[in-house]
Amino acid sequence: MAAPTPKVSRFPRIPLVWIVPIVAAILAGWMLYREWRKHGEEITISFTEGAGLEPRQTKLEYKGIAVGEVKEVRLNRNLHRVIVRVQLDKNVSAIAREGAQFWIVQPEIGFGGVSGLETLLTGARLNVRLGEGPPATRFRGLDAPPAPERTEDGRAFLLRADRVGGLQPKAPVFYRDVKVGEVETARLAEDSTGVLIRIRVQFAYVPLIRANTRFWNAGGVPIQFSLFGGANAQKKSLQSFITGAISLATPEAPGEVAPDGTEFPLYKEADDEWLKWRPAIAVKAVDVAPEEPAAQNVMPGLLGGR
Repeated sequence: MAAPTPKVSRFPRIPLVWIVPIVAAILAGWMLYREWRKHGEEITISFTEGAGLEPRQTKLEYKGIAVGEVKEVRLNRNLHRVIVRVQLDKNVSAIAREGAQFWIVQPEIGFGGVSGLETLLTGARLNVRLGEGPPATRFRGLDAPPAPERTEDGRAFLLRADRVGGLQPKAPVFYRDVKVGEVETARLAEDSTGVLIRIRVQFAYVPLIRANTRFWNAGGVPIQFSLFGGANAQKKSLQSFITGAISLATPEAPGEVAPDGTEFPLYKEADDEWLKWRPAIAVKAVDVAPEEPAAQNVMPGLLGGR
């Protein structure tokens, strides 16, 4: 019986030892392609300092959602600034526009409040506030978080003074010892002859702010003396002493309700007449307890002057 005719394959025979590397290469290529599909634009941000930023670990977040990742952290040529290269996720190209503000979020504990404590476990992160300009890829980072944009939470006003003195962000703004707002930020006036302090008053209390309203520095600690107990600082006024505080009063013949952005002078202290004003102004009911009373005419600050 004749032997069967051998069949000749036209395809080269691949040794079994090469199958595993080939499959691994295909999988690696597919994973790289998937990662490439996820990535969007790359942007560069320069900061004064880069403490806490780690390549492939630090995330860029917008409204609490990760939208990018730090790829590189290095010094610039003259060693004056830190250059951070960030890879954005796909479909978030709106972040890469002129006017966008970037800042580093780190733990911050102060008398004005506590923020960023979650970064003790997760490490520092980058945050962004969107801009409205044309597309851009290079940005200058902020040294501190920008003032909050909370137009839905109240109305902002500007107070002009000679200097900031002891006022800090989140310092309370009082009306009859009830907290009605807080300090947001401060900057030099355009002519550099003074400073402009931006406060935000809660919507419920906006009717109190009239064209003829008076504002004054109310920082300090009121001291209570007793025959046997000595001098005792009122405990509730500790924040006002450390962060500063502002009080306001409106005449009994109030003017028009002040529009957003109205500028007022900030005085060193209140006139006795202001403390006697008792205008009847309707405000919305707010279920809150009175805050600490602001100090009156004790240890006046350096802000403003009449």
